[in-house]
Amino acid sequence: MAADLREERAVRSSVLRACFHCAEGVTRLSDKYHTAPIKIAKSFPLQEQLAVMIMDASPGLLEGDRYEMEWQAHGSSQAYITTQSYLKVHPSPLGGGAVGSSICQTFRLGHYAVIEHMPEPVMLYKDARLRSETNVYLETGAVWMQADILCPGRTLREEQFQYAEFRNSLSVYYEDELIFAQRQRIVPSAHMLAAPGCWEEMTHMATFCLFTDQLTASQIESMKELVQEMPEYGSHPVAIGLSDTHRHGLVAAAASTAAWPLQEAMRFLWQGARKIVLGKESVDLLNS
Repeated sequence: MAADLREERAVRSSVLRACFHCAEGVTRLSDKYHTAPIKIAKSFPLQEQLAVMIMDASPGLLEGDRYEMEWQAHGSSQAYITTQSYLKVHPSPLGGGAVGSSICQTFRLGHYAVIEHMPEPVMLYKDARLRSETNVYLETGAVWMQADILCPGRTLREEQFQYAEFRNSLSVYYEDELIFAQRQRIVPSAHMLAAPGCWEEMTHMATFCLFTDQLTASQIESMKELVQEMPEYGSHPVAIGLSDTHRHGLVAAAASTAAWPLQEAMRFLWQGARKIVLGKESVDLLNS
């Protein structure tokens, strides 16, 4: 019976698909499909965009769970995507062919479409294994932004860096040509994360990405200057660096000793990018 339960857990997959269309300057959710436990909990207007919030009606990712999400933004549509709470990844203990958990996201953006993907942080519990894969496909004029934050475990329960493994990949395509690829693998038990030149005293990591063929040299310089203006966040230092990619992109990497300073830092970069690259004003999500 135990073997049967493991096999059943190893094949459980949840799917979410959504399409955005723009008509008369208004973006609408034209089609959606989901299987439990993930779904779009609500959608609401956010300036010129349509915002959607994803809800996970479960305790989180368990061993063998796989979430597959596909987002299609047709020409000139503008969407903001976020999540209701942290993505919680539960233990995947060794033995029994532990397969861990996985999440795969695909973003397809038509001509001059905009997607801003700003999910809540990922929380890796003790003995958790997670494989995360993101694929982005851009057409002319499209803009894709994403900020993600990785937590090392429930620090109040002394789970810091006790997860088993984290694998992360990001691939960005512009008109079917691969223009950016990033691969990351963290195994705390095997890697000297606290060593000089590595993470040292830092515990939480974040990445901000922006890709569009509309990016200009002056905008890149303005974004780099914006990083220098980032405020301080109490007793939690934020180390951050931003650089332009080989083609059509900016990527910032940041580290701190807690999640909330990185959330504020990512929000600071996102709001700045909205103004510098999109020419849009800041938005107040709490009052939206």
